[in-house]
Amino acid sequence: MLRGTVKASDVESPGHLGELLDRCAYLADEGLATAAFLALRMGRPLLLEGEAGVGKTELARTLATVLGAPLIRLQCYEGLDGPQVLYDWDFARQLLHLKAAEASGATDAARLEGEVYDRRFLIARPLLRAVETQPSVLLVDEVDRADVEFEAILLEVLSDFAISIPELGTVRAQSPPVVVLTSNRTRELHDALRRRCLYHWLEHPSFEREVAILLRRLPGCSRTLAEQVAGAVGRLRGAGLVKPPGVAESIDWAEALLTLGARELDPGLAAATLGALLKHREDHETVLGRGFPDG
Repeated sequence: MLRGTVKASDVESPGHLGELLDRCAYLADEGLATAAFLALRMGRPLLLEGEAGVGKTELARTLATVLGAPLIRLQCYEGLDGPQVLYDWDFARQLLHLKAAEASGATDAARLEGEVYDRRFLIARPLLRAVETQPSVLLVDEVDRADVEFEAILLEVLSDFAISIPELGTVRAQSPPVVVLTSNRTRELHDALRRRCLYHWLEHPSFEREVAILLRRLPGCSRTLAEQVAGAVGRLRGAGLVKPPGVAESIDWAEALLTLGARELDPGLAAATLGALLKHREDHETVLGRGFPDG
Protein backbone atom coordinates (compact mmCIF):
# COMPACT_ATOMS: atom_id res chain seq x y z
CA MET A 1 0.00 0.00 0.00
CA LEU A 2 1.05 3.57 -0.59
CA ARG A 3 1.84 5.93 2.23
CA GLY A 4 -1.21 7.75 3.47
CA THR A 5 -3.75 5.15 2.23
CA VAL A 6 -3.49 2.67 5.10
CA LYS A 7 -6.27 2.23 7.64
CA ALA A 8 -5.52 0.80 11.06
CA SER A 9 -7.57 -2.27 10.10
CA ASP A 10 -5.40 -2.77 7.00
CA VAL A 11 -2.24 -3.36 9.06
CA GLU A 12 -1.88 -7.13 8.98
CA SER A 13 0.84 -7.86 11.51
CA PRO A 14 3.63 -6.29 13.57
CA GLY A 15 6.02 -7.08 10.74
CA HIS A 16 3.75 -5.30 8.25
CA LEU A 17 3.58 -2.24 10.50
CA GLY A 18 7.36 -2.31 10.86
CA GLU A 19 7.67 -2.23 7.07
CA LEU A 20 5.26 0.71 6.82
CA LEU A 21 7.18 2.62 9.47
CA ASP A 22 10.46 1.80 7.72
CA ARG A 23 9.14 3.36 4.49
CA CYS A 24 8.78 6.58 6.49
CA ALA A 25 12.36 6.29 7.83
CA TYR A 26 11.36 5.05 11.29
CA LEU A 27 13.13 1.83 12.23
CA ALA A 28 11.14 0.06 14.94
CA ASP A 29 12.36 -3.10 16.58
CA GLU A 30 10.08 -6.10 16.98
CA GLY A 31 8.91 -5.15 20.46
CA LEU A 32 7.88 -1.63 19.53
CA ALA A 33 6.26 -2.73 16.27
CA THR A 34 4.23 -5.33 18.18
CA ALA A 35 3.10 -2.83 20.82
CA ALA A 36 2.07 -0.27 18.19
CA PHE A 37 0.28 -2.95 16.12
CA LEU A 38 -1.72 -4.10 19.13
CA ALA A 39 -2.65 -0.51 19.96
CA LEU A 40 -3.96 -0.03 16.42
CA ARG A 41 -5.92 -3.26 16.25
CA MET A 42 -7.27 -3.21 19.81
CA GLY A 43 -8.11 0.50 19.79
CA ARG A 44 -6.13 1.07 22.97
CA PRO A 45 -3.87 4.01 23.87
CA LEU A 46 -0.15 3.24 23.77
CA LEU A 47 1.95 4.55 26.65
CA LEU A 48 5.62 4.91 25.72
CA GLU A 49 8.20 5.53 28.41
CA GLY A 50 11.93 5.96 28.09
CA GLU A 51 14.73 8.47 28.13
CA ALA A 52 14.28 11.69 26.17
CA GLY A 53 15.33 11.38 22.54
CA VAL A 54 14.73 7.65 22.02
CA GLY A 55 11.95 8.14 19.44
CA LYS A 56 8.69 8.19 21.43
CA THR A 57 7.27 11.36 19.89
CA GLU A 58 8.63 10.46 16.46
CA LEU A 59 6.65 7.20 16.50
CA ALA A 60 3.39 9.15 16.83
CA ARG A 61 4.39 11.45 13.99
CA THR A 62 5.29 8.51 11.78
CA LEU A 63 2.06 6.65 12.56
CA ALA A 64 0.16 9.75 11.44
CA THR A 65 2.12 9.73 8.18
CA VAL A 66 1.52 6.01 7.64
CA LEU A 67 -2.22 6.38 8.27
CA GLY A 68 -2.54 9.63 6.32
CA ALA A 69 -4.16 11.13 9.43
CA PRO A 70 -3.64 14.53 11.07
CA LEU A 71 -1.42 14.53 14.13
CA ILE A 72 -3.11 16.32 17.04
CA ARG A 73 -0.47 17.08 19.65
CA LEU A 74 -1.13 17.95 23.26
CA GLN A 75 2.12 19.10 24.85
CA CYS A 76 1.76 18.62 28.59
CA TYR A 77 3.02 20.98 31.27
CA GLU A 78 2.26 21.80 34.89
CA GLY A 79 -1.07 23.57 35.37
CA LEU A 80 -3.00 22.12 32.42
CA ASP A 81 -6.74 22.19 33.04
CA GLY A 82 -9.99 21.36 31.31
CA PRO A 83 -10.45 24.49 29.15
CA GLN A 84 -6.89 24.12 27.85
CA VAL A 85 -7.25 20.49 26.77
CA LEU A 86 -11.00 19.94 26.17
CA TYR A 87 -12.76 23.06 24.88
CA ASP A 88 -13.42 26.68 25.67
CA TRP A 89 -15.93 29.28 24.61
CA ASP A 90 -14.81 32.19 22.44
CA PHE A 91 -16.05 34.94 24.76
CA ALA A 92 -14.87 37.75 22.50
CA ARG A 93 -16.93 36.48 19.57
CA GLN A 94 -19.91 35.78 21.84
CA LEU A 95 -19.81 39.37 23.09
CA LEU A 96 -19.60 40.73 19.57
CA HIS A 97 -22.60 38.63 18.60
CA LEU A 98 -24.62 39.99 21.54
CA LYS A 99 -23.68 43.56 20.68
CA ALA A 100 -24.65 43.03 17.06
CA ALA A 101 -27.96 41.49 18.12
CA GLU A 102 -28.60 44.41 20.49
CA ALA A 103 -27.85 46.88 17.73
CA SER A 104 -30.36 45.13 15.47
CA GLY A 105 -33.06 45.39 18.15
CA ALA A 106 -33.15 41.73 19.20
CA THR A 107 -34.81 41.32 22.62
CA ASP A 108 -35.53 37.57 22.92
CA ALA A 109 -33.19 36.64 25.79
CA ALA A 110 -33.75 32.88 25.48
CA ARG A 111 -33.01 32.92 21.77
CA LEU A 112 -29.89 35.04 22.27
CA GLU A 113 -28.62 32.70 24.97
CA GLY A 114 -29.07 29.77 22.61
CA GLU A 115 -27.23 31.60 19.86
CA VAL A 116 -24.16 32.49 21.92
CA TYR A 117 -23.72 28.85 22.89
CA ASP A 118 -23.80 27.70 19.30
CA ARG A 119 -21.07 25.33 18.06
CA ARG A 120 -19.51 28.11 15.98
CA PHE A 121 -18.42 29.87 19.20
CA LEU A 122 -16.79 26.76 20.64
CA ILE A 123 -12.98 26.50 20.54
CA ALA A 124 -11.99 22.86 20.24
CA ARG A 125 -8.84 22.07 22.20
CA PRO A 126 -6.72 18.98 21.42
CA LEU A 127 -8.85 16.33 23.15
CA LEU A 128 -12.09 17.53 21.56
CA ARG A 129 -10.39 17.88 18.16
CA ALA A 130 -9.19 14.28 18.41
CA VAL A 131 -12.69 13.06 19.27
CA GLU A 132 -14.22 14.98 16.37
CA THR A 133 -11.58 14.14 13.75
CA GLN A 134 -11.60 10.76 12.01
CA PRO A 135 -9.09 9.42 11.45
CA SER A 136 -6.58 11.14 13.69
CA VAL A 137 -3.53 10.41 15.82
CA LEU A 138 -3.58 12.03 19.25
CA LEU A 139 -0.15 12.55 20.80
CA VAL A 140 -0.23 13.33 24.52
CA ASP A 141 3.41 14.30 24.86
CA GLU A 142 5.30 14.21 28.16
CA VAL A 143 2.22 13.39 30.20
CA ASP A 144 4.44 13.09 33.28
CA ARG A 145 4.96 16.87 33.22
CA ALA A 146 1.26 17.56 33.87
CA ASP A 147 -0.43 17.52 37.27
CA VAL A 148 -2.12 14.44 38.65
CA GLU A 149 -5.49 16.19 38.21
CA PHE A 150 -4.93 16.26 34.44
CA GLU A 151 -4.69 12.48 34.42
CA ALA A 152 -8.29 12.29 35.66
CA ILE A 153 -9.47 14.42 32.73
CA LEU A 154 -7.45 12.34 30.29
CA LEU A 155 -8.63 9.05 31.74
CA GLU A 156 -12.28 10.08 31.43
CA VAL A 157 -11.85 10.92 27.75
CA LEU A 158 -9.83 7.81 26.96
CA SER A 159 -12.42 5.57 28.65
CA ASP A 160 -15.12 6.13 26.02
CA PHE A 161 -13.75 8.83 23.68
CA ALA A 162 -16.62 11.14 24.50
CA ILE A 163 -16.72 14.68 25.87
CA SER A 164 -19.75 16.18 27.58
CA ILE A 165 -20.46 19.85 26.83
CA PRO A 166 -23.32 21.04 29.06
CA GLU A 167 -24.58 23.64 26.57
CA LEU A 168 -24.45 21.33 23.54
CA GLY A 169 -24.57 17.72 24.73
CA THR A 170 -22.10 14.87 24.41
CA VAL A 171 -19.67 14.63 21.51
CA ARG A 172 -18.63 11.05 20.75
CA ALA A 173 -15.96 9.80 18.39
CA GLN A 174 -17.37 7.83 15.47
CA SER A 175 -14.17 5.79 15.64
CA PRO A 176 -11.51 6.15 18.33
CA PRO A 177 -8.38 8.11 17.43
CA VAL A 178 -5.00 6.40 17.60
CA VAL A 179 -3.58 7.60 20.92
CA VAL A 180 0.09 7.71 21.89
CA LEU A 181 1.13 8.95 25.33
CA THR A 182 4.78 9.61 26.08
CA SER A 183 6.54 9.93 29.41
CA ASN A 184 10.13 10.59 30.39
CA ARG A 185 9.22 9.27 33.85
CA THR A 186 9.97 12.45 35.75
CA ARG A 187 7.14 11.29 38.03
CA GLU A 188 5.08 8.13 38.34
CA LEU A 189 1.75 8.02 36.51
CA HIS A 190 -1.38 6.85 38.26
CA ASP A 191 -2.19 3.14 38.00
CA ALA A 192 -5.65 3.89 36.58
CA LEU A 193 -4.11 5.59 33.55
CA ARG A 194 -1.56 2.82 33.10
CA ARG A 195 -4.30 0.17 33.18
CA ARG A 196 -6.15 1.95 30.37
CA CYS A 197 -3.09 1.79 28.10
CA LEU A 198 -0.86 -0.72 26.44
CA TYR A 199 2.71 -0.14 27.55
CA HIS A 200 6.18 -0.20 26.03
CA TRP A 201 9.54 0.94 27.35
CA LEU A 202 11.89 2.34 24.70
CA GLU A 203 15.57 1.68 25.21
CA HIS A 204 18.38 3.45 23.43
CA PRO A 205 18.98 1.49 20.21
CA SER A 206 21.74 -1.03 19.79
CA PHE A 207 24.87 0.05 17.94
CA GLU A 208 23.73 -1.70 14.75
CA ARG A 209 20.24 -0.18 14.86
CA GLU A 210 21.58 3.30 15.54
CA VAL A 211 23.91 3.01 12.55
CA ALA A 212 20.94 1.94 10.44
CA ILE A 213 18.86 4.87 11.71
CA LEU A 214 21.61 7.36 10.84
CA LEU A 215 22.03 5.94 7.35
CA ARG A 216 18.25 5.92 6.83
CA ARG A 217 17.66 9.46 8.06
CA LEU A 218 20.77 11.01 6.51
CA PRO A 219 21.28 9.63 2.98
CA GLY A 220 24.53 11.58 2.57
CA CYS A 221 26.09 9.99 5.63
CA SER A 222 28.87 7.47 4.99
CA ARG A 223 28.84 4.18 6.86
CA THR A 224 32.18 5.08 8.41
CA LEU A 225 30.82 8.31 9.87
CA ALA A 226 27.58 6.63 11.01
CA GLU A 227 29.52 3.91 12.82
CA GLN A 228 31.88 6.41 14.44
CA VAL A 229 29.02 8.64 15.58
CA ALA A 230 27.02 5.69 16.94
CA GLY A 231 30.08 4.34 18.72
CA ALA A 232 30.98 7.66 20.32
CA VAL A 233 27.40 8.35 21.39
CA GLY A 234 27.12 4.88 22.89
CA ARG A 235 30.19 5.53 25.02
CA LEU A 236 28.87 8.91 26.12
CA ARG A 237 25.63 7.32 27.32
CA GLY A 238 27.67 5.45 29.88
CA ALA A 239 29.78 8.43 30.91
CA GLY A 240 27.56 9.71 33.72
CA LEU A 241 26.41 12.85 31.90
CA VAL A 242 23.65 15.15 33.13
CA LYS A 243 21.71 14.41 29.95
CA PRO A 244 22.97 11.45 27.92
CA PRO A 245 22.32 11.98 24.20
CA GLY A 246 19.41 10.21 22.56
CA VAL A 247 18.83 9.17 18.97
CA ALA A 248 17.56 12.63 18.11
CA GLU A 249 20.86 14.13 19.23
CA SER A 250 22.81 11.47 17.31
CA ILE A 251 21.00 12.48 14.14
CA ASP A 252 21.54 16.18 14.84
CA TRP A 253 25.23 15.61 15.47
CA ALA A 254 25.75 13.54 12.33
CA GLU A 255 23.87 16.16 10.31
CA ALA A 256 26.07 18.93 11.77
CA LEU A 257 29.19 16.97 10.85
CA LEU A 258 27.88 16.41 7.33
CA THR A 259 27.11 20.12 7.01
CA LEU A 260 30.79 20.78 7.69
CA GLY A 261 31.76 18.29 5.02
CA ALA A 262 32.91 15.48 7.31
CA ARG A 263 33.27 11.96 5.96
CA GLU A 264 34.64 10.61 9.19
CA LEU A 265 34.91 11.76 12.79
CA ASP A 266 37.97 13.58 14.10
CA PRO A 267 38.54 15.30 17.47
CA GLY A 268 38.52 18.81 16.03
CA LEU A 269 35.16 18.44 14.28
CA ALA A 270 33.76 16.54 17.25
CA ALA A 271 34.59 19.42 19.60
CA ALA A 272 33.36 22.05 17.14
CA THR A 273 29.95 20.38 16.77
CA LEU A 274 29.47 19.30 20.37
CA GLY A 275 26.55 21.71 20.79
CA ALA A 276 24.48 19.56 18.44
CA LEU A 277 24.97 16.56 20.72
CA LEU A 278 25.15 17.79 24.32
CA LYS A 279 22.88 20.50 25.71
CA HIS A 280 24.35 21.09 29.20
CA ARG A 281 27.48 23.08 29.99
CA GLU A 282 28.51 20.51 32.59
CA ASP A 283 28.41 17.77 29.98
CA HIS A 284 30.61 19.81 27.62
CA GLU A 285 33.13 20.28 30.40
CA THR A 286 33.04 16.58 31.30
CA VAL A 287 33.56 15.39 27.73
CA LEU A 288 36.21 17.92 26.78
CA GLY A 289 38.01 17.41 30.06
CA ARG A 290 38.24 13.66 29.60
CA GLY A 291 38.98 13.82 25.90
CA PHE A 292 36.35 12.97 23.32
CA PRO A 293 35.72 9.21 23.06
CA ASP A 294 36.85 7.61 19.84
CA GLY A 295 34.12 6.25 17.62
